[in-house]
Amino acid sequence: MLRYGSDNTELPPAGDDRVVFLGDQITDFWGRGHAPFFPDKHWLNRGIAGQTTDQMLVRFRQDVISLHPKAVVILGGLNDIAGLHGFATEEMVLDNLMSMTEIAKANGIRVVLASVTPVCDCFDKAAGRRRWQERITEVNELIEKYCAQSGAVYLDYYSAMVQDRKKDDDNLKKDLTTNGVVPNDAGYSVMAPLAARAVSEALKK
Repeated sequence: MLRYGSDNTELPPAGDDRVVFLGDQITDFWGRGHAPFFPDKHWLNRGIAGQTTDQMLVRFRQDVISLHPKAVVILGGLNDIAGLHGFATEEMVLDNLMSMTEIAKANGIRVVLASVTPVCDCFDKAAGRRRWQERITEVNELIEKYCAQSGAVYLDYYSAMVQDRKKDDDNLKKDLTTNGVVPNDAGYSVMAPLAARAVSEALKK
């Protein structure tokens, strides 16, 4: 939980344009390839690979509140669905996201809640990720509904990264991923403008 401890203490005072991206491996690996992580903005990547939403909630004060951002972009839930640290229901995922949202709002931070990104068995047919897809859709529906009720901004990565749903193919597009889960440079290039628009919308609220 202390991964970003020293980085956080060495940051300059927060400006009006600071935004924190909190998440799991999808966020963590953003910027490690050739697709940069918003190089022209004072936006901070606080992703940790393998984390579930309850773990993100535990470090929320350290990696978000204490940094005094104007907005936070929260992306989590995939590892919960995968059962990485034990079984979690869709409602449990939402509960954790709701808690983070309420803590942020109590501290004057605008909130963007991102959809869980799609997955695929593109490179390993035995991976069994296809069975996660229905649960991912259910979690995203809960997140979108909660955003409409709470005033948080819903960031829909899913629709932009999934195969043609009219053909009943809800898999992550193969050209957007390295392993069926984590986006590649092309995937992050799809996500970046969507995130930027969502942050802009949140800051205008």
